[in-house]
Amino acid sequence: MKKLLFISLLAFSFTSASSQAIKQDPQVEAQVEALLSKMTLEDKVGQMCELAIDKVAQKSSDDHVISNKSMQSLAGGMLSAEKVNEAFSTYRVGSILNVPEGIAQKPKVWADVIRTLNSASEFQCGVPELYGVDEIHGASYVWGATLFPQEVSQGASFNKNIPYRIGQITAYESRASLIPWVYSPVMDVARSPLWSRMWESFGEDWHVNAIMASQLTRGLQGDDPNHLGMNNVAACLKHYLAYGAVISGKDRTPSSVTYREMMEKYFQPFRTCIEAGALSFMVNSGNNSGMPFHANHKLLTEWAKEGLNWDGMIVTDWGDIDNLWKRDHVAANKKDAICMAINAGIDMTMDPYSTDFCTLLTELVNEGRVPMSRIDDAVRRILRLKIRIGLMDRSTWDIPYERVKGMKKKDKTLVEMYPDFGSEKFAQEAISMAEECMVLLKNKDNVLPLKQGSKLFVCGPNADNFRPMNGGWSYTWQGHMADSVCRAIGKYHTFYTALANKFGKDNVEFSEMVKYDMTPEMWRNDMQVPEILIEDGNRTIDKINRADVIVACIGENSYCETVGNIDDLTLSQNQLDMVKALAQFGKPIILVLNEGRPRIIADIEPLANAVVHTFLPSNYGGDALANLLAGDANFSGRLPYTYPKYHGSFITYDCKPAEFVETMEGAYNYEAHTVVQWPFGHGLSYSDVKYTNFKLTHQPTTIGTAVATCGFSPATAAGPQFAEGDMLTFTVDVTNSSNRAVKEPVLLFVSDLVATLTPDVKRLRAFDKVELAPGETKTVTFKVAPSDLSYVNEDMQWILEPGQFRATCGNESVTFELK
Repeated sequence: MKKLLFISLLAFSFTSASSQAIKQDPQVEAQVEALLSKMTLEDKVGQMCELAIDKVAQKSSDDHVISNKSMQSLAGGMLSAEKVNEAFSTYRVGSILNVPEGIAQKPKVWADVIRTLNSASEFQCGVPELYGVDEIHGASYVWGATLFPQEVSQGASFNKNIPYRIGQITAYESRASLIPWVYSPVMDVARSPLWSRMWESFGEDWHVNAIMASQLTRGLQGDDPNHLGMNNVAACLKHYLAYGAVISGKDRTPSSVTYREMMEKYFQPFRTCIEAGALSFMVNSGNNSGMPFHANHKLLTEWAKEGLNWDGMIVTDWGDIDNLWKRDHVAANKKDAICMAINAGIDMTMDPYSTDFCTLLTELVNEGRVPMSRIDDAVRRILRLKIRIGLMDRSTWDIPYERVKGMKKKDKTLVEMYPDFGSEKFAQEAISMAEECMVLLKNKDNVLPLKQGSKLFVCGPNADNFRPMNGGWSYTWQGHMADSVCRAIGKYHTFYTALANKFGKDNVEFSEMVKYDMTPEMWRNDMQVPEILIEDGNRTIDKINRADVIVACIGENSYCETVGNIDDLTLSQNQLDMVKALAQFGKPIILVLNEGRPRIIADIEPLANAVVHTFLPSNYGGDALANLLAGDANFSGRLPYTYPKYHGSFITYDCKPAEFVETMEGAYNYEAHTVVQWPFGHGLSYSDVKYTNFKLTHQPTTIGTAVATCGFSPATAAGPQFAEGDMLTFTVDVTNSSNRAVKEPVLLFVSDLVATLTPDVKRLRAFDKVELAPGETKTVTFKVAPSDLSYVNEDMQWILEPGQFRATCGNESVTFELK
């Protein structure tokens, strides 16, 4: 057994008590206290309540028109004056969420609604309301905004600049609609490929989620979390904590993660984003080993608020305080559930259709079951968030959408302030991003890129449909209206139409062959044309015979949350049969995967000459795919998760040795080898990239008043030795030996060869992406602190042990030793 190099109780997990995650501005804090001092208990409790827009609307999201015709309407008929007055005057509600009428609205409608609500709230409560929207791949609830690849696609890019830029544009186009708060980024480390929200995360690795989510946070909020600018919105991280580690693979079901692993892996993306300035987070709807996250004082208060000295705000997910008593049975009734959640650390409840929370929490305070200090703490956090966004300055939201009679020339409209909304400039950036997010998984005999003039037969349920290209949270909750909205906007291209534009309409023919049932709840039921190769007689067969290459676009329809729960990852039988039938024609087949999680295709992968994974590329994915297949752009994506080969054989790349390839000796072969279709980090390009001269150097750093020294030990041939405090510096030469420019993701893995607790096979410790011209060599440098190689032991202590480690980069490796 190794001797411990050092033990430090949560030393690498929490900032010190004297260090704030966000350095407070005294002026902001004074404004918070001034507002708080004027509030009654009812005012404070109201601030802690968040209602859905349906609760104050004339028309609900299911298009049910309110029958009381005597109600006055506001904001162009969207809002009920009577309901708005009740929310703010009677209950002093602090926040509204969701999209009016359940579908994306134009910027003018958004601006009218939010301006009206803010004015009413300011008049009745003295504080504007805080409007929140689920926008996770662009301003996806704003008609005409620029939508980008979903987070799983962004993870595949391994380009840290992509989520940062997406955050900037999302914030810009949201503020063009007066939306100030978005429920993004999602950093749920997706450990189950069955999980219906896998596509909302950056993949299965905690480090990728931490880096990409923190970049997205910075893009959304800007550089000063105390004073967001007019091009910024507040981020709301989600879902705290271990939401992607569900045992069953079903949404909102329990996890069973030890606190040790929770700290080491799942907590780190949230910590990284909080240290990057994140102003709020949303809580996991499930429970861990029987403890609901919404009632977990240790995680909400001790780890996040106190441990990180973080002054941000915590909001529940949809109706989750009710789940404490209705579903989880840890409370006898709603009042007890509210008491439990607020005392655990919840600051704002998303209680979408009920104001009971306000009445019941007021009673709890008067009864002494919830201390006033807890109420004041929660409301401070809510007011602080509103002030940091700028809502207390009326000039940040009382802005007309376009010029009206009587406006002063110096006063600007939203149209004038945000001229790049939905612009061609943003569209070109989205195409470029989508190109980097697609992964070439297979390219037998270099069938790709396709030659100009090639005749293509394009088919499959995903070939000519914007809904699966976008996924959920796109114009509607389930994304089920995406195809209609995109065709109405009229400037986007599906996979089929983009390929027709690229290779010539006369060279590209199309037949859907398999189609989806497009109702929201029936997303996974694809309906097959009765005769798989028959469409109006023998037309489909004739199209295939005329083609040089078959492009089969397969995968999933859009879904979101629990609606997307499935029992089997295998691709639908209709689609498998379609590809098998196509293979009978003897033409090269390119499989284009368009799916939010890895659907099993082991039966048809051998039939394909090439496989391209597009994930969920959104509205510009068609253009990106066409550019890549034509060779006008080069593939540079890598898998952000392990792609399983069999339904009963799931594994993550950072598994334990017993799960992977080790074999026990004895009379029987106890091999635990797990076969995968493609490993984490796999991806091809059109270029030949070589890794050479992988080296490890070091640089002493100061620890307190001491300077650590290090050197090479003649006693071992393992390689360089390092002491506590040294910075490990890895360098590798990356060469593009081809005649095509390429962007190469460079991934650094480290394996702890012996540890007190069984180590993971390997862990990603750093990554970068470099652009290489033909024939160019660049040296990539990674700096890794030895403390990054530590782990959490069973006593909840971060420890770093001496001994040998192996680092790998590409096909290169180096072994080193920590003293």
